[in-house]
Amino acid sequence: MVSLKQIQNGCRKKKFHYNSSKLLLGCPQKKGICIKVRNMAPKKPNSANRKIVKLKLSTQRQILAYIPGQGHNLHEHSRVLVRGGKVPDLPGIHYKLIRGKYDFSWVETFERSNRRSKFSVPIKDKD
Repeated sequence: MVSLKQIQNGCRKKKFHYNSSKLLLGCPQKKGICIKVRNMAPKKPNSANRKIVKLKLSTQRQILAYIPGQGHNLHEHSRVLVRGGKVPDLPGIHYKLIRGKYDFSWVETFERSNRRSKFSVPIKDKD
């Protein structure tokens, strides 16, 4: 039980929560324009070429964002929508793109049956 003296001295402090997507300024998404599309190698022990893009946000800040899914149609000056979210094996990448909005199409190289919502793939009617 907390004593009156502890409450008066204010020894109970709030926990500090780190916000990794602070450049979105508290918004869930921001619009951005692609400056450069390139590849990046992940941390050990993984090996691949992850696709990332350098963006200029609508707030005039520049960030690096991950391109999710398989295949993309992005190039310089493409408009995209950005959301927060880390990529576990890419250091410094704290943002992801949203498929199916502006110039970033949701069409991939294969049919997706599970995990459709994050890639904006419409649900097909089952007959």
